[in-house]
Amino acid sequence: MSNYFPIIKTKRLILREIVAEDAGNILKYLSDKEVMKHYGLEPFTTVEDASNEIAWYKSILNEKSGIRWGITLKEQDDIIGSCGFLNRVHNHCRAEIGYELSKDYWGNGIANEALEAVIKYGFTHFNLRRIEALIEPANAASQKLIKKNGFIKEGLLRSYEFTCGKFDDLYMYSLLKQDFDRLQPHEGNI
Repeated sequence: MSNYFPIIKTKRLILREIVAEDAGNILKYLSDKEVMKHYGLEPFTTVEDASNEIAWYKSILNEKSGIRWGITLKEQDDIIGSCGFLNRVHNHCRAEIGYELSKDYWGNGIANEALEAVIKYGFTHFNLRRIEALIEPANAASQKLIKKNGFIKEGLLRSYEFTCGKFDDLYMYSLLKQDFDRLQPHEGNI
């Protein structure tokens, strides 16, 4: 583990650093075609694929271009998804947010709980002014989740990414700090 990796606790979750020992759990959900449908990568097939993903998490942390938390339930330590920032641009105070969750946990509000906590952390501790989300038009569930957290659709980025052998259009959503502040209850929250 890193010397300092921030742990975030919510009502039901602990968001923690993802380590090499988590490769098996990551492989379990990132090998699922439904989970990977809008991820921009082919479903994983080996523990090495999962280890490479963990190496990417470590590289963005070391480069200070992002951070990815593993999502765990408080009563167990198995990684069931991840959420975090990538493509952070320090001098413009912005970052992109990304997330995925094991299909076994879809529909329980877990992704929303993790997303809320990570957004709050980004605005509070990283001094972000803007958080962006890039979402495939066919990914209705992710768009619903992002909108629920106050993100606004800004437009369509045509043929924005080349993934899995094809060019993908992506919707650009954003949440600004002042919009986030307006949405927060003002009773002593951090």
